[in-house]
Amino acid sequence: MKKNWWKILCVLLLIYTIVAGFLTEAPRLPILHETIRNQYFHVCMWFTMIILFTASLIYSIRHLSGHKQEHDLIASETTNVGIFFGILGLITGSIWAKFTWGAWWTNDVKLNGSAITMLTYCAYLVLRNAIPDEQKRGKVAAVYNIFAYVMMLVFIMIYPRMSDSLHPGNGGNPGFAKLDLDNTMRMVFYPAVIGWTLLGVWILTIRIRIHNLKMSTEQ
Repeated sequence: MKKNWWKILCVLLLIYTIVAGFLTEAPRLPILHETIRNQYFHVCMWFTMIILFTASLIYSIRHLSGHKQEHDLIASETTNVGIFFGILGLITGSIWAKFTWGAWWTNDVKLNGSAITMLTYCAYLVLRNAIPDEQKRGKVAAVYNIFAYVMMLVFIMIYPRMSDSLHPGNGGNPGFAKLDLDNTMRMVFYPAVIGWTLLGVWILTIRIRIHNLKMSTEQ
């Protein structure tokens, strides 16, 4: 029980996020209306994705410096889980766009940058599967992972702020925090970020455990 306290916390936070996210008061703003509640899902999933990709970057650098297969495994599986949350972020963002901008997808620099980011990380997985040698695969994948992380920063954080964009916080548009992330929403938003991140870590530990079991059975 002591070792699993964070899993219990994860479940409680996500239950709280879903219940409070739909039932608590939210700012009444034009265009957004009730869709603003998607902040507890779409935005938090992107936060989780970025956290996981950052962890993957760290372990890729550690693998290059120490050449430990354990670090390569963590980097690979963290990227896998990060892509999963990135896809969830794209789906929830597309639903949000439909009800606010009137289309599932628009030619917006932030949206296109997000799609390019996902393709860049998917290419990371393809690259890993294309190299049979374990040592070489780890080194090449680690170098590419660093490149992919830089591209992510450029496409979803830097370039959208320098260009015209419908997305809040980009292209001169104010971010949600300045308009409508009031104290009521913060009471749900911050626990939601923690809850979704813990879920990502939980999935990561399961994937690593499955990999280790496969390796032990093959030996």
